Amino acid sequence: MLTKQSQDFAKWYNELVLKADLADYSSVRGCMVIKPYGYAIWENIQKEFDKKIKELGVKNAYFPLFIPESFLKKEAEHVKGFAPEVAWVTHGGNKKLKERLAIRPTSETIIYDMFSKWIQSYRDLPFKINQWVNIVRWEMRPRLFLRTLEFLWQEGHTAHETEKEAEIMTKKALDIYQDFAQEYLGISVISGKKTDSEKFAGANYTLSIEALMKDGKVLQMGTSHNLGQNFAKAFNIKFLDKQEKQKYVWQTSWGVSTRMIGGLIMAHGDDKGLILPPKIAPYQTVIIPICKNAKEKNLIKSYISKLELKDVRFEVDWSDQTPGWKFNEWELKGVPLRIEIGPKEVKEKKLTIVSRDSLKREVISLKSFDVNKILEDIQKRILDNSKKFVKNNTFIINNFSEFKKIINKGGLVKSFWCGNSKCEEKIKQETKATIRSIPFKQSESGKCIKCGNVSKTQVFFAKAY
Repeated sequence: MLTKQSQDFAKWYNELVLKADLADYSSVRGCMVIKPYGYAIWENIQKEFDKKIKELGVKNAYFPLFIPESFLKKEAEHVKGFAPEVAWVTHGGNKKLKERLAIRPTSETIIYDMFSKWIQSYRDLPFKINQWVNIVRWEMRPRLFLRTLEFLWQEGHTAHETEKEAEIMTKKALDIYQDFAQEYLGISVISGKKTDSEKFAGANYTLSIEALMKDGKVLQMGTSHNLGQNFAKAFNIKFLDKQEKQKYVWQTSWGVSTRMIGGLIMAHGDDKGLILPPKIAPYQTVIIPICKNAKEKNLIKSYISKLELKDVRFEVDWSDQTPGWKFNEWELKGVPLRIEIGPKEVKEKKLTIVSRDSLKREVISLKSFDVNKILEDIQKRILDNSKKFVKNNTFIINNFSEFKKIINKGGLVKSFWCGNSKCEEKIKQETKATIRSIPFKQSESGKCIKCGNVSKTQVFFAKAY
């Protein structure tokens, strides 16, 4: 049995990650081992998302894990932002290194050193690279999938001829993150711009997608950064334009990580376990044979062969556990559709099916069974439920006393903000809430939730992971 979400959400989360065989704690403090079932989810995310990236004309590559300290120091804001999280290599074997090497906290600097060699002319632009790699950041309070010393991610890096092209690319990357989160993960997200205090170190500005979890906190699911010419100037990334003039490129970087799996768990899971969207579930369907002897088993095997399961990821559980145990186990693992087949179903040419999201049990005829339609409906319901949850837990507040009451209960609070970082910091200190996103569309005016000054900027506040 899992701890109930209502009793202790954090404990429920940790228990579920372990009991559903997603991951386990490593002997290395702060690190996790991603188990086959959890890694299969990541593989499906990677497989589908890689297609989206390549549709943008981006090509995969690989860059070193080690980054010279001098590289990180070239962009002052960047090194300042990452310094507390960097792990350093000081020795090679028994010999002390002349220069420390950072273990990749992010790859801008090592990649842009190569960009400076590869980009010479406007004909080389746009230059678009992505890599699927591991990252190391020295987290003080690690949590499985959410914050670990080492995690997996993709990071895209592009260079462009004009500022406008870089702006378009920054938004395109965010759009594919938002579309993927909703279309594949079934998670309704909000998108917008981060404040200067929340942006990526070294960027002109950062865009993000943010998702509301069932405990009322928000998880940042993906970010896209417009780097301007900051790194181009630091790494001397120049090109000869059509007028034969030397110019600096304009750049972007963007990424998502295995944190997405943490988001899946907390956005959809219930007291029985995971609820996985069919598009990324390791098994989309599990078949539970219910038989007492070899004769019944052979009848069911023959019956299963008649099911139309082409292109469906499915598992037949022939283990010697009881049917009840199997039901609970596969509900824990979040398999979208369960099919129960016993002698009665075979005799009547029927199937008993249970959708994981609703736990609704139905008996249908074998003739009317359309697994793809059923899975499509489950995928749609999961997203619809997410949208409904976000809508019901988003509040428009104009009074700071009310703001504090609502933010403590959890959810997204949309309020006006004057744009002053001092107000932003005061709100954070008093409520532990941060500005998660500045929506792209602004149509009203009002008064800052903290200082009362006139403002034309509404933002989303929330407590966050």
